[in-house]
Amino acid sequence: MTMALLGTPVAVRAARLDDTAEIARLTAFVEAHPAATPFHLPHWTMAVARGCGQRAHCLVAERADGQIAGMVPLTEIGSPLFGRALVSAGFGVGGGVLATADNAATALVDAGWALAAERRCPTMELRGGAHPGAGWSVDADTYLGFVRSLAADDEAELLAIPRKQRAEVRKALCGDLVVTTGADARHQAAHYAVYAESVRNLGTPVFPQKLFQEVLTAFGDAADILVVWLAGAPVAAVLSLYRGETVFPYWGGGTQAARGLRANDLMYFALMGHARRRGCTRFDFGRSKAGTGPAAFKKNWGFEGNPLTYFKRAADGAAPREVNPLSPRYRLQVAMWRKLPLWIANRAGPLISAGLG
Repeated sequence: MTMALLGTPVAVRAARLDDTAEIARLTAFVEAHPAATPFHLPHWTMAVARGCGQRAHCLVAERADGQIAGMVPLTEIGSPLFGRALVSAGFGVGGGVLATADNAATALVDAGWALAAERRCPTMELRGGAHPGAGWSVDADTYLGFVRSLAADDEAELLAIPRKQRAEVRKALCGDLVVTTGADARHQAAHYAVYAESVRNLGTPVFPQKLFQEVLTAFGDAADILVVWLAGAPVAAVLSLYRGETVFPYWGGGTQAARGLRANDLMYFALMGHARRRGCTRFDFGRSKAGTGPAAFKKNWGFEGNPLTYFKRAADGAAPREVNPLSPRYRLQVAMWRKLPLWIANRAGPLISAGLG
């Protein structure tokens, strides 16, 4: 799709995601933008499309001299259960339009909505960025983001954690748990086993294992897995992304035994030290739904929750897509999913979650 925008100094076109030079230009633009997240990177969009069988798009706004003025990554998601949507960024907690000028942002939003219509997606979602304008609903109440600076060393990090949580971490450090990091087949298998059990216990379907494999491959040295082991068995694990000086623990969880072992406490404290040794100075604890246990857990670590602003638009006469598991419409399904045998949840989960985005 190519669209000249009359009366503005930019034109919007579809990025060539099969062109390595184009990918390099887009990556450089994202890396230089102060509001960028890992989910804006083109290799994120392509990895999640491959991992979940969806379609990747990216719109780019350029000036007359060819300089990039903005971009928006988009995942075209289709699901027989949840319908169709164009999402920025699909399977991410951030996204939306990145631009260096208001006219480029406006042009990208308009082109994105036109693409949604062209691709028969009645819903479009922007997970972050500036307000896209009229016709878009705003949600600044559902999710909180948790970010803070890392301390100078492990002891200072302990002191930065509120007293009650600090005591839990100290107990975990004295236990028989072992921590390793890597991205090899052993770490991937351990992570998937732990994560699949964790989300089943929460009542949500696990993502396809191929999604994690594709993201690890796409990010290379900018992603890894930290696993907490007890007697050779994984009890907690987290797949993290790294961008600049920030670590993003993204897909993490623990087994049923993890809580009593304080394995999750050790996992995140160990990740803070691991990230510091990699040169990170900030810890992005990710998003949690306001008023939930995960949000309280992060607050106990000394993180303040800040509202995340998402935008959604639905075609005339269409209801916007709803995939929040806390929605009353999914209460029964969540309760039933928690009771499924793990092998059934692991078989059925990826077929459902691939269409969530």
